[in-house]
Amino acid sequence: MNNRPVDTLAIALAQINPVVGDVTGNAAKVRAVRDRARHADLILFPELFIAGYPPEDLVLKPAFQAACRAAIEDLARETADGGPAMIVGTPWLDGGKLYNAVALLDRGRIAALRYKVDLPNYGVFDEKRVFAIGPLPGPVNFRGVRLGVPICEDIWGPEPAECIAETGGEILLVPNGSPYRRGVVDQRLSVAVARVKETGLPLIYLNQIGGQDELVFEGASFVLNADASLAVQLPAFSEALVTTHWRRSGDGWHCEPGEIAQLLSQEKADYTACMLGLRDYVGKNGFPGVVLGLSGGIDSALVAALSVDAIGPDRVRTVMLPYKFTSQDSLKDAAAAAKALGVRYDILPIEPAVTGLEKSLEPLFAGLPRDVTEENLQARARGTIIMALSNKYGLMVVTTGNKSEMSAGYATLYGDMNGGFNPVKDLYKTEVYRLSRLRNVWKPEGALGPDGVVIPENIITRAPTAELRENQKDQDSLPPYDILDDILERLVEKEQPIAEIVAAGFDAATVTRVDRMLNLSEYKRRQAAPGVKVTLRGFGRDRRYPITNKFRDPGTPLPKPDTALVSGTPTASESIDF
Repeated sequence: MNNRPVDTLAIALAQINPVVGDVTGNAAKVRAVRDRARHADLILFPELFIAGYPPEDLVLKPAFQAACRAAIEDLARETADGGPAMIVGTPWLDGGKLYNAVALLDRGRIAALRYKVDLPNYGVFDEKRVFAIGPLPGPVNFRGVRLGVPICEDIWGPEPAECIAETGGEILLVPNGSPYRRGVVDQRLSVAVARVKETGLPLIYLNQIGGQDELVFEGASFVLNADASLAVQLPAFSEALVTTHWRRSGDGWHCEPGEIAQLLSQEKADYTACMLGLRDYVGKNGFPGVVLGLSGGIDSALVAALSVDAIGPDRVRTVMLPYKFTSQDSLKDAAAAAKALGVRYDILPIEPAVTGLEKSLEPLFAGLPRDVTEENLQARARGTIIMALSNKYGLMVVTTGNKSEMSAGYATLYGDMNGGFNPVKDLYKTEVYRLSRLRNVWKPEGALGPDGVVIPENIITRAPTAELRENQKDQDSLPPYDILDDILERLVEKEQPIAEIVAAGFDAATVTRVDRMLNLSEYKRRQAAPGVKVTLRGFGRDRRYPITNKFRDPGTPLPKPDTALVSGTPTASESIDF
C-alpha cells in the first residue's frame, strides 16, 4: 500500500481511448493503465469509461448494465492488492434508476459512488433520454482528502461545484466525455476557470480521446491550480498517461508544474479530428481497409490523403471510374494523387454499365429528352461498382461529399453518396481546399502517410466539376463556393433568417435559392453515411430537421411579438384555468 503523507498526492490522468460496448476490453485498458501507474495514489479515468461514451440506448439493456457493474466490481476487488485507487466512470443502476456515475475503487471495495447531476440535452447530447438526474454531490473521502467529482456537464453550471466546495471539498476531479468542435477547447478552459474562481479549489479536467461514430474526443486534458493558473496541459488527439503531483499547504492543495503540451491550430485540429475519426471508425468496427473512388477532384483527393494518414497506404484501395465526360486532366491528376500516396490504383471504365442501364430503360424513355436522369445513371453505376468491390474484398467504402454539397443536395443517392463513413462530411468546400493545401506542407503527428505534397497542385487549382456532362462545372448549378459556404454557415450553424443574411450584403435571390436547396435536400441527408463532426452544428446527430416540412422563410424582417395580446405567463407554482 502507498503510505504517503496526507499532505501529498500523486494523481494519474488516464487520457485513453475506450470502445463503446467493449466492457471486457475497456476493463483490460483500466488494468493496463493501473499496472503502468503503480507509483500513483489515485488514477482518474474519463466519463463512462467502462461502457464507452456515448453509449446511447445501449445503456438501457439490462445485460449491458449488468456487464458494466460486474466489471466495476471485479476492478474494485483487485484494488485490495495495495496499489493505486481508481475513479472509473460507469452506468449504475440504483433503486430502479439508471445513473451516469463514477465509482471510487479503493482497498478492495467500491468506496464511493457519485452520480451526474446536469444531464446535457442539446446538440449531440440526449442524456436525459437514458439517465436519471443525480443528487447534488458532496465530496468523497479518499484517504483523508475530500475530493469533489463533478461529471462533465456538472461544471458547466455553478451549482454542483459550489455544493462540493460548501461541503468541504478540497480538489475538483472532473471526468469528461466532451467531443471536439471548433472553439470548444477555449470554452472548456473558460468554464473551468469560472468554477475555480467561484470555489477557490484547484481542478483536474480529464477528457476522453478517440472516435465514436460521428464524434471525435480530442483529449486536451488540463489541470488548473486554485489561482486559475495552468499547471498541466495534456496533448490533443493522442492517448496520454500523466501523473500529477500535489502538495497541501496552509492555502490548500497545489499541483506542481508539469507538462504543457502545445495544442493545434484550428485547421490542423480539424484535419487531425477527421483523420482520427476515420481511423477509429475503421478500426473499432473491424474493417481490414477502405476503398474509394478517386475522381481527380479535390474531395476524393483529400479523403484519400486522410485515409492513408489514418490507416496506412497498404489498407487503402482507390479506383478511377471514367466515362466519356471524364477529362484527361482528371485521369492524370487521379493517377498522380494515388502515386504520391502510395496506394493501389485501378481504372474501371463505366461505359458498359451505363450503356446497359440506358438500354434497359430505352423502352420507357423513348421520345423523352436526356436530362439529369442520365447524369445520375453515371453516378449510380459508379456507386454499384464500388460497392461490389467493397463486398468482394470486405473493404469499407469511404464516401467523399463535403458539407456544401450535402447542404445543397449536390449529390446522388445510391451513387456518389454510397459508403460507410465520410471523414469530410462536416467540411465546407472552401475548407476542403484549405485543408488540402495544409496537408501538402504539414503532416499530423501519428499520421501514416508520406511527407510532402500528396495532393497534386492541379487538383487544388482546377475548377471543380462532377463531369457528368460535357464541359460541366460546379458553378453551373451552384453559387461560387466562397459565397455559398458563407450563406450556408449562416443558415446551418447560426440559424440566421434570410432577411438578416440579405442585410449582411448577400443577394436576396441567391440566399433564397440556397435556403430552398437546403430544405429540399433533407431526405438525402437522412440517408447519408455518418461522418466526423467538426463544426458547431453537423448534419445528423446535431441538426435534426423534419423531412416533411412545409415551412419556408419568407425572407421578410421578423415581425415583432404583440405583447399586448398576452395577459399572463405561467410560473412553476401557478395553475391556469380556462
